[in-house]
Amino acid sequence: MYANDAIHHISQPPHSAGVAYKGLRAAIDPTQIPSPIEVVEADREVWEGKTYMTLPGNHVPLATTDFVAIDQGNSSPKYIRMTTWNVPSSSRLASECEIPIAAAIQPFVELDPREEPVPLVDFGEMGPPRCAKCRGYINPWCQWVAGGYRWKCNLCLHETDVPGEYFSNLDANFLRLDHLERPELNKGTVDFVVSREYWAPHPPPRLTPLYQPIASLPEAGHRQPQPMDYVFVIEMTADAIRSGFARTACEALARTLYGGTAEDGTPAEPCIPADSRICLITFDRTLQFYDFISSADRASMMVVGDLDDVFVPMADGLFANPARSRTSIESLLQTLPDQNAEAAFYDSALGAALIAAMATLVGRGGQVVVFASTLPTVGPGALRPRQDESALYDTDKETTLYTPRNQTWRDIGEQCAEEGIGVHMFLGPHKPIDVGTIGCASILSGGEIFFHPRFDPYRDGIALDSQLRRVVSRFTGYSCAMRVRCSTGLRISKQYGNFYESAANDLQLGTLDADKAILTVFEHNHTLDDRNYAFVQSAVLYTTITGERRVRVCNVALQVASLAGNVFRFADMDAVVSTMMREAASKLSSQKISYIHEELTEKSASILLGYRRHCAAATAPSQLIIPEAFRALPVYTLAMMKTRALKARSVTSDVRNYTAHRLTSIGVRPTIHHLYPRLLALHDLDDEIALPKPETGEIELPSLMRDSHLFMEGHGVYLIDNEEVTMLWVGQSVSPQVLQDLLGVDDINSLDRNMNHLPVLGTRLSTQVHNVLASRFRERGRALKFCIARQNMDGAEIDFADLLVEDSNNGAMSYLDYLCVVHKQISTVLTTGASLTGSSGFRGSIW
Repeated sequence: MYANDAIHHISQPPHSAGVAYKGLRAAIDPTQIPSPIEVVEADREVWEGKTYMTLPGNHVPLATTDFVAIDQGNSSPKYIRMTTWNVPSSSRLASECEIPIAAAIQPFVELDPREEPVPLVDFGEMGPPRCAKCRGYINPWCQWVAGGYRWKCNLCLHETDVPGEYFSNLDANFLRLDHLERPELNKGTVDFVVSREYWAPHPPPRLTPLYQPIASLPEAGHRQPQPMDYVFVIEMTADAIRSGFARTACEALARTLYGGTAEDGTPAEPCIPADSRICLITFDRTLQFYDFISSADRASMMVVGDLDDVFVPMADGLFANPARSRTSIESLLQTLPDQNAEAAFYDSALGAALIAAMATLVGRGGQVVVFASTLPTVGPGALRPRQDESALYDTDKETTLYTPRNQTWRDIGEQCAEEGIGVHMFLGPHKPIDVGTIGCASILSGGEIFFHPRFDPYRDGIALDSQLRRVVSRFTGYSCAMRVRCSTGLRISKQYGNFYESAANDLQLGTLDADKAILTVFEHNHTLDDRNYAFVQSAVLYTTITGERRVRVCNVALQVASLAGNVFRFADMDAVVSTMMREAASKLSSQKISYIHEELTEKSASILLGYRRHCAAATAPSQLIIPEAFRALPVYTLAMMKTRALKARSVTSDVRNYTAHRLTSIGVRPTIHHLYPRLLALHDLDDEIALPKPETGEIELPSLMRDSHLFMEGHGVYLIDNEEVTMLWVGQSVSPQVLQDLLGVDDINSLDRNMNHLPVLGTRLSTQVHNVLASRFRERGRALKFCIARQNMDGAEIDFADLLVEDSNNGAMSYLDYLCVVHKQISTVLTTGASLTGSSGFRGSIW
């Protein structure tokens, strides 16, 4: 389908205003500009049916490609993805290339079922061997010296004595004779079982504690690892009950604990860990605690009304095993919304409820899952509604919308991180709830925020239910401490993610799960030797949900390059885009959004200019030269400006803060899929695609298409997915047969525009689409919200059009215009010697 096929070309769907190109530009065929889809599909073809060997020197599959990695001593890119796999040898070369040196680290990422699980190594009371100087862990890149009596650390080059019980003779290659039998010496990613000295320490007492402890806690010593406990906190204010949010939360929690049937008709199995206990707290303007132990049939309630001095009213009975106390727990969850309906208050004591939840887990750690829908107005951390936040948009004071208004919420997050408690928030507000402030408790503790504005049980219930099940069932460690180490010559300059950085420079995380990634940025402090490797090691000390204390260690060896061409050749655009996105989102609290846009454009253009100057200097300045590794960088840069975190349009602070939080915590792959949504033409699927192959049973997924109305047809049906919502766009001239096969109706006017999931039909098309959706569900582990947008009929079409990032929308240019401006600016720099910054650069001409 080409843009000049006038017969099928559709007009641009309703959209938010974009920015037009100023001045004359040549007529360019949109099909001839670099396509991100071509890059993705070409990489998928390269790696389809192949395995990736992790030794340095190979090109790495893109984050969007499904591949099987074989660990040869380097961690899989799924664990650590570098912005370039050839590190510049000097700071000067790094500044010439303009490629940031960063690592996106996802220690608990879920692997392909065909990949080998992470080996578990137990050294007993001795503990894993560590460097006596930098405290790095033994790994495949260490060297053995003095006949095997000492080992040289690959990070700091210090030699450490080998304990007698770990000694082994060396062979002719200076490798230990037991090398192949030791996973820590031939695998890049390992788990070490650790002893008592690695237990999480009790934090020192604070001068102004937020709560009264249940019992006296030790001021020193360590917390004994135990199976992870959960505290579920549910708001029972009048607004939460009236909107259906409280009832939906109770029903979702009951299905998570005991199984049942989800709203879309799919069976739901219980997914709470077998050895875990749960505690339930509800709140409005008071706090309500429940004792499940005293009575087998009915929970007894205790009310705490003193919010100025929060305490937990009982030491025993708060935590119960869900299986043993099923009758009382199920009965309570069924009756809670009704029994609070008549006497509910409008005030919310969310801050006090979080402090109480933390107090129940102090000394042991665990997870807190909060369901809230109302701005906290009483008790600790009480907030007042903002008068008119729209008056602050595009002013110097707009940054205050993205800065916490009350220190209490930071204190809660920091103390939770120190106590090994992660806070996950499910928010379903109908009015502003100040995500930028209350979200601190979740962000600093390593938790996650799930945001459902204007909550509708029918529209949002399926997604909320799936999100809760994901929180409980995914791989999670708690009481976590993380440290990243690197070779001499590099140092850490900045880290981004959901954590609290302690005074000792360790990252404290109440919880760390399979969906979270930490991004670490490096800089040079010495020149690196291009004859040797550079190394990065990540170590996460954590407690498993079953109560075992371990260390997850990930190692990567990187080639060192002294030529710019080699740095660009092995650059990883996906990791660079993720780095740029996190850096931009982190500046919301300190810079105007227009300035952030300018810096993004300058950063993108600087990378392209660095390649032009140092790798393609002989070409004419008027020629657009983009390195192979960064073919899609301009469109991804434009997509960053069109996210709800950074778009130039008026976006509520809650939505902007939530989106920024999410984009600074997720892995590289979901970041790329969020920035450039996956668009699929359903009406044009091949008969054999997305169906199990008879010989292997494997399913080949269909190719994607570019995010622009220029490639869409009026009789088409399109599915788009940005990791937050799945939307189905139906053209007005769609074939009745396609509608019948996919949706069970033959007239577009008969479609239910409030449909919240696709019906399961026995047709080939329905089976194909459900296989695609099932594949994406397995990939992310949770369901998305679903809605339908009929051409020129439904308001949802505006949201659909905003996801077409190549079009002119969201207060920004189209991809074609933006690429022309970037090219013009680079050409100007090359011909006049001007700078990309300043009045002669981007800031003076584009914006």
